Order: sequence, then C-alpha cells, then structure tokens
Amino acid sequence: MIDPTDAPDEDRRSIASRPDETDSEERERVDLEEMQSLREIAQGTGHTSGIAFFQTLVEHLARALDAKYAFVAEFAGSNTRVHTIAYWGEGRILEDEEWDLPGTPCEDVVRGNLCHHPTGVRLKFPGDAALVKMGVESYLGVPLLAPDGEHLGHLAVFDPRPMPEMPRKLLIFRIFAARAAAELARLRVERGLIESEERFRDLFEEAPIAYVHEDLDSRFVRANRAAVRILGLDSDEVVGTVGMSLVADTPENKRTIQQAFAAVGRGTDTGGIVLELRRKDNGQPVWVQWWSKPEPNGKYTRTMFVDITERVLMEREQARLKAENLYLQEEIKADHNFEEIVGQSPVILKTLDNVLKVAPTDASVLISGETGTGKELIARAIHSNSRRREKPLIKINCAALPTGLVESELFGHEKGAFTGAIAKRIGRFELADGGTIFLDEIGEIPLEAQTKLLRVLQEKEFERVGGKSPIRVDVRVIAATNRDLLAAVREKTFREDLYYRLNVFPIVVPPLRDRTDDIPLLAHFLTRKCGRQIGKLIERIDSDSLERLCAYHWPGNVRELENVIERALILSTGSVLEIDPDLVPAEPARLTGGSLLAIERDHIQRVLEQTGGVIEGANGAARILDMHPNTLRSRMKKLGIRRTGDDARPGRLP
Repeated sequence: MIDPTDAPDEDRRSIASRPDETDSEERERVDLEEMQSLREIAQGTGHTSGIAFFQTLVEHLARALDAKYAFVAEFAGSNTRVHTIAYWGEGRILEDEEWDLPGTPCEDVVRGNLCHHPTGVRLKFPGDAALVKMGVESYLGVPLLAPDGEHLGHLAVFDPRPMPEMPRKLLIFRIFAARAAAELARLRVERGLIESEERFRDLFEEAPIAYVHEDLDSRFVRANRAAVRILGLDSDEVVGTVGMSLVADTPENKRTIQQAFAAVGRGTDTGGIVLELRRKDNGQPVWVQWWSKPEPNGKYTRTMFVDITERVLMEREQARLKAENLYLQEEIKADHNFEEIVGQSPVILKTLDNVLKVAPTDASVLISGETGTGKELIARAIHSNSRRREKPLIKINCAALPTGLVESELFGHEKGAFTGAIAKRIGRFELADGGTIFLDEIGEIPLEAQTKLLRVLQEKEFERVGGKSPIRVDVRVIAATNRDLLAAVREKTFREDLYYRLNVFPIVVPPLRDRTDDIPLLAHFLTRKCGRQIGKLIERIDSDSLERLCAYHWPGNVRELENVIERALILSTGSVLEIDPDLVPAEPARLTGGSLLAIERDHIQRVLEQTGGVIEGANGAARILDMHPNTLRSRMKKLGIRRTGDDARPGRLP
C-alpha cells in the first residue's frame, strides 16, 4: 500500500497551498474520493508484477483520473520511437502500439518533463494523426526515470474531454509513475538476466569445448553437447554417469587421474592434463586435454576438456614415420652409400677419396662409367656427405623422359601451357631446391632442354613452361653418363658449354673387370643382401663358384653380378651358394677389337638371346640389365643390335 504522504515535498506544498474553494464538507468528500482512488490503485497493483502490474495500473489510473485512455510506454530500439507495454482504452486493455515521437505530445515527456495539456491537443499536435482521429482534447504525461536518472519510458493519460489541473490527482499520478518506473527498471534487469542466461546457456551448449558439472565422486550433474558427443553419451545418460568409469584402464592414466583428483580435493586447479578415455557407446579410445576446478562450496567441480584424438594419433603417426624414416635412412645408407660401394682395390679407393673431397662443396659433378658400375651410388654418397644431406636428393633418368615432356619434367609447367596441362606442375628442379638433383644418363637430354639446363647452372633460375616470371633455386647438380660426352660435343648433339658446366669435378667409376680383387667381397655382400630380401640364409659361397665369378669379365659390371647372385640364390637349396656354370661362362668372353663398345654390344646380345629378344616385362632383357626399356632400345640402336626371337621385327632395328 502506497501512502500519499510519500509524495515529494513540492507536491505536498502544492496541496497545502491550494485555495480553499469549497466548504469543508465538499473538501472532505473530494479527499475521500481521492484517497479511495489511491487505495484502489494501490490494492490493484500491490500483488502483481511485470505486464500484469502495468495493465492493472493503467486501468485503475484511468478510472481514478476519469480519463478514457492510459498507457505505459518504453523506448523501441531508439530514443525517437516508443511502444506501449500496457494500453487501456474503451473500457478494456487494448493491443500494444508503436509510434515515432516527433510531432506528438509524448516528445516533450521523453525529454524528462511532466507534460500537461488541459485542452486543445488536436490543435497543438496536428501531425499526430492518431490523436486527431480519436478526438483527443487533453493529455497528461510524466517520464519514468531509473534511480540513476536514466529515462526508461513514460506514463500518460488522455481523453476527448478537457482535463483541468487537479493537484491531488497529479500527486497520485506521480506516485504511481515512480512505482511504474521501479517496476520497469526491475523488468529491464530481469530481461537482461534472462537474456544473459540464455546467452550463456547457448555458449555452454554450443561451445566447441566440452563442459561437465560433476560432484566430487565424479558423477555427472550436467554436460554440454560437445561433452556428450566426445564421450559417446545419450542425453538421458548424462546425469549419474561416473566420469572415472570412462578413463582408460592403463597405469599411466590411473597415475594421472589420481594426481588430478588429489589436486581437486586440495581445492587447487588442474590444467592441461592429457587423458585417454573410452567412449560410452562403442568403447573406442578418445584422447582429451582436461581442466578441472572446484567450486567455492567444495561440493562440485567444473570440468572442461577438448578432443585431441586427431592430434594424438597424428603425433603417434609422426613418431612412427620418424622411426620408420630413421630405419629407412639406415637401410638406404647401408644399401646405397659407402657400405655398398664395397671394395679395397686401389681404383675404387681412389674414387671414394674423390667423393669425400668434392662432397662438402657445391661443385657440379659429372660421373662417368659403364652401365651397372654404380654411378647412382656415387651420387648418393656425394649428397649424403654434403651440407645438403638434410634436403632431398631428386633423381631423374633423362633417357626415360618422352622428348616433348623433358622441359615440363625438369622445370614444371603452368596450367594451360600446352594441350593436356590441366593443372600447374612443379618441376624436379623446384622440388630439389636446397638439395641435390641427380641427372642420370645426361647424354640423352634433347638439345632444346640443354639450353634451359645451362641457364639453371649459370643463373640459378628458370621459368616453368608457359610461365612469365623466373624462379630462383639453390640446387646442386650431379650428372651421370655412360656415353662419351666429348664425342657427343664433337657431333653437335651435346652443348660444349653445358659439358664444361657439368664437368667441374669429373669422377670415373671403374668397371668391375678393373677391380677383380673386389669380386669376392662384392659377391659375399650381395649374397647377404639378396638373401635377406628373398628369405634365404647362406653361410658361404662355393669356392668353384667364386673362381668362376673372378674369371668372368662382367660387361654388365656390379649390376650384372647382383643379378647373377640373385638368380643363383633363387635356385639354391642349401646353406652353401653354388652358382651354376650356365649363369657364368667358364672362360672370359672374347672381345671384338677389345673396345668398350664391343664389350657392351656382346653383353646385350647375349642377354637378348637369353630372353628370346624380349625387351620389356618381368623376364625381359631390360629387367635383367636393370635398364629402362627405352634406354635399352637407344643403346641397341647405337650399337647396331637387332633383336632375335618371336617379337623381333626382321630387317629393322628396334
């Protein structure tokens, strides 16, 4: 119940100074009516709040002030537009309305002023079409102010009849305006709390981080969607689920979780702990990073965690790949570097000494030697002993590249550079940036590509096919050939300037016939290596077999020796390797003219006879000679060798 004596001092003074225009009996009647009105308003609004309070207020206020209309309004998104939250008229609660303030009697009220127009409202505010249409004659409005002075809205009554000044009714109006302001402020706080709660509920539910509210026995009280999804829970399984039951039963997990719960029990935070859990639905492992903090009352904990399963699995895979890479590096080192360049003969030791001298530099190296002598192994040894060993060694067999695609393979191409170039391609030189590129069979590279290759060696830059801007690279070039490049220079099939750019440091790999003392060492090494690959354990090599190996001239060099050893291992049945005489001729082959080309021609012809003229395939000559089929055809054409057998074409070179 609101007491009129709570009215502001100025209103009480106004009441006290009102002229005595009626006799005491009339004054008493008016006082009783006003007190009754005040009591009715107070009683009508005393047990309500919110919208119900405002609806009751405007109804009783209209009746008490004998006005046809009354409303409470608040701002609608801006300080120039308002809408009603309770509107009384025509003897009932009306639908809420919204309007712009300029040109209305409410405009002065929202500035913080009490506004009373006893008459003439239609004439004073002709732009307010609604008031004009309703025939409003009088208007009384008062601002609703928060305790801090903020303008919240306004309370108003209006009527088609004049509304003379009545100080006591004005006092009632102001009293309930203050009550309405307090309720409106309370509503705004309540709305703010509801909005905040909804916002935080949305943040809680939709957050990508999992949140769980649990008691000190690890029983879940509440969990958000992320937690439910990560843990494989149904929504009806959340309450009562024991978090500890989801922890993987491993010694490491047990130790970690015990330490964590001990910290929570002491009232301290735990942060960043990695735990392995098991999903409730399928038992699959899931790894989380976990934080937990006790609530101030000490009865519950707030826990959050993020799913790091993908990261953990990736780290495990990286560790596995790293270990595998180390293993492969050791294997590569054992199979392809100095460990496989087996020998103690002076010529091979001199070659290895040259490798050690040139490896630390960035000088271009030209490795020459017959087919099968191990030129690629020398290139790998140079790279693995250089400062570039942590960077890639990119290999490319120039003889195996189609003529029209050599530049694209070496330097790459842009999308649309030529027919079929549907995407940008990174070339081998770009891949080798910072490392080494090994150009095997460099003598087979076309003249058109030699110019670009020379530019890379001179300027350290190139352009992709179809490209418009140069690409700089830091690449060491190692080339290899079994051809006489000086002869090719004289024949104008190889650029002289490119030859000298490549031949900064020449290394000649000796043929196996020049290091026969190394054949027993190589035979035993290759026997162990090939034996591991095919799963056979050989203790020693038969002495007669070793004699045959040492007596043979090996035109195919170490590669041919390896192929012979592998075939002998496949045929062997015991722990002692016996090499069938059919695999190695008992007497050295007779040379025609004693030239290197004659040796190579004789060897290729014998292998072709062995395969019936078949070049490609698992049993073809190229496979036995460990050469690319196109390379073999090129060598056959150069040596004038025609195929024999079912797939040969009589009268034509291959």
